[in-house]
Amino acid sequence: MHHQSRSKSARLTRRVFTTTAGAAAVLAGAAPFSVLRAQGGPLKVGVLLPRSGFEAGIGQDCQRGVDIAPPILKSLGLPELTIMNGDTESNVDAAREHAEKLISDGAQLLVGAFDSGQTTAIAQVAEQKGIPLIINIAAAPQITEQGYKFVFRNFPTAGMILSDAFVNQKEVFGIAGATPKTVVFMHVNDTFGTAMSKGIGVLMPKFNMPYKIVEEIAYDPAARDLSVEVTKAKATNADALLMVSRLNDALLITRELIKQRWTPQAILSMGPGWYEDQYFKTLGKMADGPISFVPWFDPNKKLAQTLEAAFVKAYPGSNLNTNQVFTFEALLVAADAYKRAGSTDPKALADAIRATNITDNVSVGPGIRFNAKGQNDKVKDSAIQNRGGKTVTLAPKEAANAKPEWPLKPYQDRA
Repeated sequence: MHHQSRSKSARLTRRVFTTTAGAAAVLAGAAPFSVLRAQGGPLKVGVLLPRSGFEAGIGQDCQRGVDIAPPILKSLGLPELTIMNGDTESNVDAAREHAEKLISDGAQLLVGAFDSGQTTAIAQVAEQKGIPLIINIAAAPQITEQGYKFVFRNFPTAGMILSDAFVNQKEVFGIAGATPKTVVFMHVNDTFGTAMSKGIGVLMPKFNMPYKIVEEIAYDPAARDLSVEVTKAKATNADALLMVSRLNDALLITRELIKQRWTPQAILSMGPGWYEDQYFKTLGKMADGPISFVPWFDPNKKLAQTLEAAFVKAYPGSNLNTNQVFTFEALLVAADAYKRAGSTDPKALADAIRATNITDNVSVGPGIRFNAKGQNDKVKDSAIQNRGGKTVTLAPKEAANAKPEWPLKPYQDRA
């Protein structure tokens, strides 16, 4: 309570001060206060990520995209940013609270927050306070369906991710000259997994997919043992596994496949888990083969090569992934808008973000532009395959650097 009234009075004082200073400047024939402040720069960017709580590993992984950004942005001739860190604590209420705190501490633009629920809360705060929010990662479609004027997303929605997955699957089957006729659909039963399951029901018929889902198996992402689920999947004798996972369960399922001596033709994942560094490090040769259909980087783009080189140098033995790519691009959008606005004024920044047209970027697709809803609707996903402790890109054609290896090499032959 005490804290609330204190921040309210601090805000009031600041508002009075801004108005008075602005009036004084105009009387003195100078530029308005906001412009004077802007020239002092740099832009203060509040970066909200789950740095603690159950999603901490991913929040810290996103942070690496922030840490390697400054010299790259500078090399592009973009202005300097001052980064202010906020922790969502993997919690919706904390996300809202820390967004408000960053703004009252002077953040002029927000970036975040990986998780859709937490990002939804931050978007409400940003809109209410008139401070731009650039979403790095969060796929829930409704975030950009609210008619918000200060919220921008350079990341595909769940519907875009699924649609691209079906398109890229067909492309991969074509190149491999192999098509699974039956799949078992295994998915986590959390918000993400359930939304993807519903989405498949709605979208799959529209894409005329060559396979039939013979069984759907939902499970708890926090489960310690998935032997029963894998036994059930194996009993269908399906050609392939269609997966929506997190990291822990992807490891458990792979270990069960090895133990139960079942190697399907393919593991087709639509989401995280299978391409994480931890998956490679834990499983070694057993990690090779799964194909993930996810938002990714285009290895043929010059800026992607620059980002990857900087990342590998800073974090030897790690692979560049979605988390760093889209967090870096959120800062790229912020710095580009700040340069064009020539001001830290939130409204001027929002107008500049709306006019974004970045063609020299990292992710797949023609570049970064926002539609009337603040969504980049041109960003594309990739099909990537685990190969020798790294990932290679199989589709779409313009972003590919390898051909698929099909079928999966039997686990028992990999010793």
